[in-house]
Amino acid sequence: MRANHPFLRYSESLLVRQPFRTLKGFAGGYIAYPIAESREKRSVRPKIEELRQHYTLPMPHRRRIALERLASILEFAGAQVPYYRDLFQAKQFDPAKVKQDPRYLEELPYLTKDIIREQGPRMLSIPLEAGRHHVCKTGGSTGLSTTIYYDQEGADYSSAVTFYARERIGKLRHRSELHFACRFPDQVMPEWPSREDFKCFAMNRSNIFFDRIDDQGLEEMWQTLKRRKPYLAHSHPSTMYALACYVQRKYGGGKAFAVFESSGELLEPHAREMIAKALRCRVIDRYGLAELGVMAYELDGHDGGFQILESEGWPESRVSEGNPDGAHELVFTGFRNRLMPLIRYATGDLARVQETEKGFFLTDVVGRIHDVVPINGVAHPTHHIQDMLDHRVGGIQEFQIDLRTEPPTLRIVLEPTANAEETTNKLRHFWQDAFTIAYVGHDDLVRVGSRAKFRHVVTA
Repeated sequence: MRANHPFLRYSESLLVRQPFRTLKGFAGGYIAYPIAESREKRSVRPKIEELRQHYTLPMPHRRRIALERLASILEFAGAQVPYYRDLFQAKQFDPAKVKQDPRYLEELPYLTKDIIREQGPRMLSIPLEAGRHHVCKTGGSTGLSTTIYYDQEGADYSSAVTFYARERIGKLRHRSELHFACRFPDQVMPEWPSREDFKCFAMNRSNIFFDRIDDQGLEEMWQTLKRRKPYLAHSHPSTMYALACYVQRKYGGGKAFAVFESSGELLEPHAREMIAKALRCRVIDRYGLAELGVMAYELDGHDGGFQILESEGWPESRVSEGNPDGAHELVFTGFRNRLMPLIRYATGDLARVQETEKGFFLTDVVGRIHDVVPINGVAHPTHHIQDMLDHRVGGIQEFQIDLRTEPPTLRIVLEPTANAEETTNKLRHFWQDAFTIAYVGHDDLVRVGSRAKFRHVVTA
């Protein structure tokens, strides 16, 4: 049976009605999820309980735990990771000292994407083939795209953090969630049921697949949301903002879900206000990155502040180099991923870390902004273009779209093993003559702003 079979569409319309909606949610969250966790050999639920217990503790106690975890990951990295072993020896660095004074950590240099790319296997504690691991590629919005490897324990903690944070804002397991995802033009309708279907059932999750954010694409999104009525909708804020503007313009507003969870880009105040007003929902911001997972969340709502999850990493912020406004760059040392520990990792995102009696919080956040690019007269978000290049074209290290030319110029940095002619043929297959294609080196990519920051789209 194909996933678009009429019987399945009818079943979907039935399961969004009560009491079937709640019964499905309980069956998925409390029966199917433990089965899926066991079959996948994962351990997430115990870690969720660990997080619940951790955040009931007073801040001084949590801070001591964080310092102990900081010292532990430093000791491990210094003993097991070639890059850190050599660095610690050269600096005569003693990890145990951070327990008494975390400022001792400042003896170590910042870690950057360039160092990770340059060091390669020397960033790993064991060879990849020696154990189960997960691959995660950074988006490239704050520097050249980089590959990060997680061990199973680190991946499970990352999942547990997302579960716990959503639980704090009322998204319990029996309440459904919906994610916005890229639709590929050559995507074949899968057979049902599949492994992904069972995963979505266990997570009580569904997806909206989209490839355009013009009126036609936005109307499709809105009708899907109204039909499914999820408790929580998760997407880039630029996508949800476009939807909010459309719904306000066409319908005068409307309600299809209770909570919008924003991630992947900067959630700007005007976008938050419009989304909350037009879509009649609570707006929750989170800060996560491919390198470390979710590291900050509005656990107590917007008024409660943007709380850093110090159970997962030690936060710092440094004055950003070359920024005349004195902005601070966010820096993290992750605790969980022992396959590829990241110590004093400079994220490229701008924010200050503030410590209070309640915890660590992010302030003055300036994050990643994804642009909208017209392709053959249709508006496309850059994260959709990136997904296309990663998963359908392949062999691309980096890309940039220059809208100052007509047609726009698509600059591409190829992987050493990729073929320019084959890549061009694939690009023309998907987008015809929408772009002038230029194969360049990393140094040929245009840098913008006072910090010469990389952006996927150049407009001026």
